[in-house]
Amino acid sequence: MATASVAFKSREDHRKQMELEEARKAGLAPAEVDEDGKEINPHIPQYMSSAPWYLNAERPSLKHQRKWKSDPNYTKAWYERGAKVFQATKFRKGACQNCGAITHDVKSCMDRPRKIQAKWSNLHIAPDEKVESFELDYDGKRDRWNGYDPQTFSMVINYWEQKDEARNKYQKEQQLKKLEQKQNNPDEKEKVGDSDESDSDEEAEVDEAKVDESKQMDFAKVEKRVRTTGGGSTGTVRNLRIREDVAKYLLNLDVNSAYYDPKTRSMREDPLPDSDPNEKFYMGDNQNRASGQAQDFKQLNIHAWEAYEKGQDIHLQAAPSQAELLHRDFKVKKEKLKGQLKEDIMEKYGNAAATDKLPAELLLGQTERQVEYDRAGRMIKGQEKAVPKSKYEEDVFINNHTTVWGSFWRDHQWGYKCCRQFIRNSYCTGQAGIDAAEASAELMRANMEMKEAVQEKAPVIEEKNLASWGGEVAEDVVLDRKKLKEALKREDERLREEKDERKRKYNVTYSDEVTAEDMEAYKMKKVHFDDPMRDFLGK
Repeated sequence: MATASVAFKSREDHRKQMELEEARKAGLAPAEVDEDGKEINPHIPQYMSSAPWYLNAERPSLKHQRKWKSDPNYTKAWYERGAKVFQATKFRKGACQNCGAITHDVKSCMDRPRKIQAKWSNLHIAPDEKVESFELDYDGKRDRWNGYDPQTFSMVINYWEQKDEARNKYQKEQQLKKLEQKQNNPDEKEKVGDSDESDSDEEAEVDEAKVDESKQMDFAKVEKRVRTTGGGSTGTVRNLRIREDVAKYLLNLDVNSAYYDPKTRSMREDPLPDSDPNEKFYMGDNQNRASGQAQDFKQLNIHAWEAYEKGQDIHLQAAPSQAELLHRDFKVKKEKLKGQLKEDIMEKYGNAAATDKLPAELLLGQTERQVEYDRAGRMIKGQEKAVPKSKYEEDVFINNHTTVWGSFWRDHQWGYKCCRQFIRNSYCTGQAGIDAAEASAELMRANMEMKEAVQEKAPVIEEKNLASWGGEVAEDVVLDRKKLKEALKREDERLREEKDERKRKYNVTYSDEVTAEDMEAYKMKKVHFDDPMRDFLGK
């Protein structure tokens, strides 16, 4: 197992280093020099001068405290605003149809849409813009002030300065006007109150642009909305669930069921251990401990504990990166050691899988062993071929049986051939049991035939004279086909008049006589509520 390369490899080296630093601080030893030849101040603390373990620094230095990563791709250059490259005199193919510049198309053109475009007028062709491209790194792409010219802020300063000058000039003019009015008016004492009010108005105008200090302090105040509709929350809520789902503590209300911790909202065990796992959506929080990267973290913890017990300076919480790196190196070396061990075993004992295939003579069972047989097939000379035996018991008969279980098959059932029984481990009854079973089957068959003969015949359903709507009709009623067609037409007209009253005639005559054909037509045209096709009859 590999050990981490740290600044101090042993306690003895650490003690010597501390003594040397104390001597330097006391002025008894010269200052130490770093890798670049620069002296290190002996008053710098050790945790600043000692480099991290992953930099593999052999001596103290301050190189890791400086900016030792450079950004070669980052540049401060930016696009030249309004820079032009070439001024064409004629329209070119592929240029913008509106202004004639070849560096953009019509959709990206920022000029005013012309009444007659440059493509057709061939006049006032706009110059081409300067197209530049920069390859910036991650920080360069996200620099908010990249390309900003500080000189442009002078325009803002000049604007506000001019505005202040204009305001002051206007206020002075207003003051001069009021002084002239006071000098011209003799009745000054009468208008003392008015002048005081005007002075207060002037002060209000002067202080109009100023901001109160109490209000100005609120400008830098930032309030964070907590647990509101517009703001977020400072804390994190774990184990959230959908509101439609049943809470885990309501799945099983038994007092002796799985324990639920309301503080952490956790239930380690399965609340319904006896139910079908395919129908459960929650099987306890312990199922999450064996999913994802939980097993990897568990192996990392075990490796850190075992390495610390064997004398290694490793701690998962204090130096997690070091523990992860050591565990990764340990796994690589373990796999390499397994491969080396496998190669050593194959080198010593050979690899049967990598050898050539056996010849066809051995595969077909042909050998040079001489065996002689007589005409009857009995062996005269040689050794008989051994029959391979199974690891299971063969030809073991129990309970007076002469055949094994499974030697008989009938009606999708296995049994014994000697007695034709389907009950396993039953006592054999021999031929007497077979005869008794056949006699019982014959008696059962005779009883079934006798029962079928005794049963009464099914009652014959008499056919009745039914109408088209499914009701019963008396025997003396006879329907005429022609009269039925006429009754159907009259029923259609009546239904049409019921739907639209405008088709009803002015003079209506009614008859109280209802024939069998009229009744038949009425029932045929009647829409039943239970009819599944009643919604489609009008269509």
